Amino acid sequence: MEARRETPLGDTQDPHATPGSWAGAQRLLRWAREHWLLPILAVAALMRFYDLTAAAIWGDEGSSLLLSQYSLAGIWQHAAHDVHPPLYFMLLHGWIELFGDGIFSIRILSALPGIATVGLGVWLVDLLATRRAALLAGVLLALLPTAVRYSQEVRMYSLLGLWLIGATIALVCWIKRPQRTRYLVIYTLLMSAAFYTHYFTALCVLCHWLYLGVIRVQPGYRLRHIQRSGWWLANMAIVALYLPWVPNLFDLTQHMDQLKANGDVGWELPVTLGSLPSMIWSFLIQDDDESLPTLIFIALPLALLALTGVALARDRSVFRGSALVVIYTIVPLLLVFAVSFISPVFVERYLTAYALGLPMIVALAIDRLYADFRVLALAVLMLFVGVELVGLKNNTNVDTNDQVNVMVNYVNQHFTPGDRIVISDMLWYLSYVYYNRAGTQPLLYTPPLADGRSGRPNTYGFGTLVTNDIYLDSLGGLPKGNGRVWLIGTADVPDEFAPLPQGWQRVSETGAGGAKARLFVLK
Repeated sequence: MEARRETPLGDTQDPHATPGSWAGAQRLLRWAREHWLLPILAVAALMRFYDLTAAAIWGDEGSSLLLSQYSLAGIWQHAAHDVHPPLYFMLLHGWIELFGDGIFSIRILSALPGIATVGLGVWLVDLLATRRAALLAGVLLALLPTAVRYSQEVRMYSLLGLWLIGATIALVCWIKRPQRTRYLVIYTLLMSAAFYTHYFTALCVLCHWLYLGVIRVQPGYRLRHIQRSGWWLANMAIVALYLPWVPNLFDLTQHMDQLKANGDVGWELPVTLGSLPSMIWSFLIQDDDESLPTLIFIALPLALLALTGVALARDRSVFRGSALVVIYTIVPLLLVFAVSFISPVFVERYLTAYALGLPMIVALAIDRLYADFRVLALAVLMLFVGVELVGLKNNTNVDTNDQVNVMVNYVNQHFTPGDRIVISDMLWYLSYVYYNRAGTQPLLYTPPLADGRSGRPNTYGFGTLVTNDIYLDSLGGLPKGNGRVWLIGTADVPDEFAPLPQGWQRVSETGAGGAKARLFVLK
């Protein structure tokens, strides 16, 4: 009997078999095995491009677009009074100059870093564990609902994840080859970019130092990287690169009361003990699920905690890569949760870059369970993927006919020269101006507060994005027009403009996306 040879896939095959569909399938499987990252990136791209333009631009995205309209020097100046550093807005400024400000174009600037971050996450896990764990991490990262969501917004959160995961890879490469200082140079540049993108980058610095401390005092082989001069010099270089922005940061912290007055900070509800599991649910299914029975509500966080224990307990590597991923994921979450009992900052999008570690922890745990408990490992994989699919479905629950742009387009179509447009709230204003095609500048209604103080925003937060000529303190002070006024406000708040001047007669009304437009004729 003729011997059977082994194929590259590990299967036996008759050498005289006629090539056909099975041979083609083998070639496809062989290609997928050799190029396994490409299908993962394709899935990541599909998730992030699907319904990319379905949701209308909302207030925070509108603020990004207004800020990006300034020159680079102007962005630096105005971002100094905003709650985020300037790098993302500068990149958006250049992107719009090259590709325009269409909604597909501007959201691609977030989608592309989101896709690239999936690839970096695979690379990181491949450095820390097995190829199988890296493949699992890639699939779970590609489907992570919170990452998909913020890869579809004109904000900096997707870009922050790219910088932080990239910097963590550079750190791991340096730990493995400390004689190659170029890894520290890359680390310095990426962390500096992250600091200029979001202030929560400081949490990642804390995680990296903590990890180096852990591997320094671990039993057995102790790694002394935290004592190396190169590490200290890299961190000093990050500080030096950030020094030009430090005065702006100090100025911002000294004017927190003005940011709170504008509602740019301090708007988040106070946290409770249930806020932590709610955040986990939000990362994975885009719903806090606080209405669930208590046992189910805490089941998912407890399951993730158990998987974290598995990933740590079964890590036999010298570098304790699982500890790095766990610290990167858990420490920022717990620290921001604790701080929020003093000043609420426990916001999902602020922590999305750190939530990227959740799929990595699960992948590490599944990989280490697979050797001894295959059925359990596969069950955990299917369960986690199922949870993520629920979150992805929730992300796509967008009714394109019930978005704020539908309301604005109605006003655009029924606008006549001389009409005036008055908007009740800054967040509505920021989204409205993106879709405005009426050829007139909308006004922002800023009546005096109950204690007699001005209702106009100050020059911090959103107030830095607009000029004083858009404010309207009284409906009676409207400039002359054709006798028609559009009042734009929140659909379920009927008295935002009350009391109306005498003689105003409502002639039409339309609403979408939680906003309402009413047309009045002045008699």
